[in-house]
Amino acid sequence: MKAGPDTDLAALDFLDPKEVLALAAAGPRSAGDLLMWLPRRYEDRRRFDAFPAQPGGPAVCLRGTVIDASKRHFGGKRGFYEIVVEDKSGGVFGSSKVSCRWFNMPFIHRMVLAGHEIILHGKPKDSNGRLVIDHPEFEIVRDDGGPSIHLERIVPIYRNVSGIAQRRLREIQHRLLLEIEPASFGAPYDVDPSYPRHEALKEVHFPEAVEQAEAARRRFALEEFFALQLNVVWRRARNQEHHGRVLGRKTTLLKRFYESLPFDLTGAQKRSIKEIVEDLRAPRPMNRLLQGDVGSGKTFVAMASMLLAIDSGCQAALMAPTQILAEQHYLTFKKWLEPLGVRVMLRTAAKEERSHLPLEGEPQVLIGTHALLYDKVAFTDLGLIVIDEQHKFGVAQRGRLIEQGTMPDVLVMTATPIPRTLTMTIYGDLDVSILDERPAGRGKMITALRSAAKQADITKFVKEQLKAGRQAYLVYPLVEESDTLKAESATEAFEKWRKRLSGHAVGMVHGKLDALEKESVMRRFRDGEIHALVATSVIEVGVDVPNANLMIIHHAERFGLAQLHQLRGRIGRGEHKSYCVLLTDGKSAEAMEKLAVMEKTADGFLIAEEDLRLRGPGDVLGTMQSGLGDLKFADFLADTVLLREARALADRVIAEDPGLSSIHATLRGLVHEDVPAAIQRG
Repeated sequence: MKAGPDTDLAALDFLDPKEVLALAAAGPRSAGDLLMWLPRRYEDRRRFDAFPAQPGGPAVCLRGTVIDASKRHFGGKRGFYEIVVEDKSGGVFGSSKVSCRWFNMPFIHRMVLAGHEIILHGKPKDSNGRLVIDHPEFEIVRDDGGPSIHLERIVPIYRNVSGIAQRRLREIQHRLLLEIEPASFGAPYDVDPSYPRHEALKEVHFPEAVEQAEAARRRFALEEFFALQLNVVWRRARNQEHHGRVLGRKTTLLKRFYESLPFDLTGAQKRSIKEIVEDLRAPRPMNRLLQGDVGSGKTFVAMASMLLAIDSGCQAALMAPTQILAEQHYLTFKKWLEPLGVRVMLRTAAKEERSHLPLEGEPQVLIGTHALLYDKVAFTDLGLIVIDEQHKFGVAQRGRLIEQGTMPDVLVMTATPIPRTLTMTIYGDLDVSILDERPAGRGKMITALRSAAKQADITKFVKEQLKAGRQAYLVYPLVEESDTLKAESATEAFEKWRKRLSGHAVGMVHGKLDALEKESVMRRFRDGEIHALVATSVIEVGVDVPNANLMIIHHAERFGLAQLHQLRGRIGRGEHKSYCVLLTDGKSAEAMEKLAVMEKTADGFLIAEEDLRLRGPGDVLGTMQSGLGDLKFADFLADTVLLREARALADRVIAEDPGLSSIHATLRGLVHEDVPAAIQRG
């Protein structure tokens, strides 16, 4: 019997019941599921790497013979299993021997024995003068007799399935490919008619060349991105269908606001406000993303937008991720809008404050945290919602706020520069406004990369800035001391800085403090009661402290580029010259190359693109609530051409069949509508 995509794994006679259960526990339950359990990498077993001569560098794939194996102990009861592997070819290049260790995995000693021929994959490091690979992936070589799917070819390596060895998993996939009915393994929409899907399945699992595997993976990535873009285009089309209210025709408050400003808005701010005005005046709900670096003036664009809503007779709300940020927004809005007669209200879990007496009327601008989600009393006619640092909120939270109004206009703001390809993917259903200019009146920013800098020199520089009346951030990658990472922690450094900076108030903030403690420390720093703040990356989205002009980032190589840029954005917000000093040990050429980017540019979008190139989408997406965590082909997210191809296909499908109800009805199942269209994004 030929297998189709829906064939249950239990119906495949070459799988035993234990294997069916093991596969189901990992995810695959049908033949189609199993064939989409794709290799995560490949090993070219037509040739192997030379045994390394020194530690460091990329992972290597080695073939050798186990010449020694033993159980060892250290530090009391902790044990590990160690083998010594010798190069079969005699070690003409490299050291000819390498040790491998497995910690707290006692069963390994029953699997790998002296005399075994073995294939290893891992990164070599130095351990007391010896080359060692800890916890390598491995496979015992067996004499299969005749052509083998395990040797002398490009071999697929799969994500581990508990209870099924790599070798057996490879055999299962190979047998399944022989059993499939090619015609049944099509997709709801053929993204590439010139490259049949069943051929791509065979070539992605058992390619004859690396290029063949990459072409097959790219085809499946296009399929996945097409489904993603179809949702984006579908949501956008549904948004366009909704009837919203027409706002923004009256501009009296906006003109008075412009006249009250002691400075001129940047060209980017004016352009963004013009785009928002056009959206507000359209008879459909606005769904716009305002994207701009820290300090690019998003708050003033939000104010202008909210004044247009107020002039149209409705309320506007701004939701911020933390209480102190909400309070900061309240003070800023009160300063600029109260003179215009606008009634502003702050609502957080811990505080409620109004710029007016209740008898003067309902608040026109409501600012708050999650508490706004539950405040039905304050909302009488919510017409515009502004969500600050939107990636800090979940879909359900945003949905709850939007439900407080009737098809309100929505403006989401982010200070996290996002690479163009990710913007197309995550926010493809939104119109995008970009603030790419810095407001005038900001002090000069100097970024300096220093390797092996002397602590005395750093302390002297910090003292000079504090003596001049400025404030400083002292940033560390870890909260507490770590057994595995050689990096000073914020907790360790805090006591040292208190001694070094005696006479100055030193505070500390990190992610393990509870919300009230964090709020208290940040408020004291903002108010100038704390002069130097020892911190972790928890401050990357924080309050505006114009007097803070110095940031020392320790072990800077441990942060991503985009994260470093976000941290740097905490300073340079006042009129004083600002300094961001990146400290590193200088041992890694890759780290120095990465950090040099920070010296060269302050353009957050260029930095975001470079971060994506250097770290890959997996790490970049790990810092974002993007809704893309389940992508099988996240590594293709840097491929602008592929993303545009997927978008073009999705646009064509929706243009041909807007409701996915006729010629493309089979695609209807790809569209998710479990949350309102206006908020269906991560």
